Amino acid sequence: MRNHEQDRAALSALNAKFIHNFVTCDVASHDAIIHPRFVCLSSSGSVHGRAEYLKDWATDFDPEVILYWDMRDEHIEIFGDVALVRANTKWVRRLNGEDVTGMTMYTDTYWYETDRWLCVQAQLTPVSPQNFTADTAIVCRYIKGVLQP
Repeated sequence: MRNHEQDRAALSALNAKFIHNFVTCDVASHDAIIHPRFVCLSSSGSVHGRAEYLKDWATDFDPEVILYWDMRDEHIEIFGDVALVRANTKWVRRLNGEDVTGMTMYTDTYWYETDRWLCVQAQLTPVSPQNFTADTAIVCRYIKGVLQP
């Protein structure tokens, strides 16, 4: 029988890797942690299959556009061989010469298969400013793509 706390630690590490892979556009590392049947539900409601998702992953983070990025308020729930990893990301993007701040909540669904957790689905939801999570819940922070101590 698997250890619940070890699973929670493994999923938290995978979540941190997921975020780092995005900020560093690391397709190879990201490819290794998502399931062959992975799907992403974007904040606009579009559905992206694995191949399209990984293609976009290579260029989606531009440190000259995304000036600030953090992950905060991580929650992990485990249901046998399925886990939900939920957190918020706060970002500052430079759009048309102006800095725009926003927050996105994501829920990643993981499945335990062949002795490891793999992400089978990611879902992104925009967060209204009145529901922004406090800075005290920051887990990791990047400025212009560089992880801050």
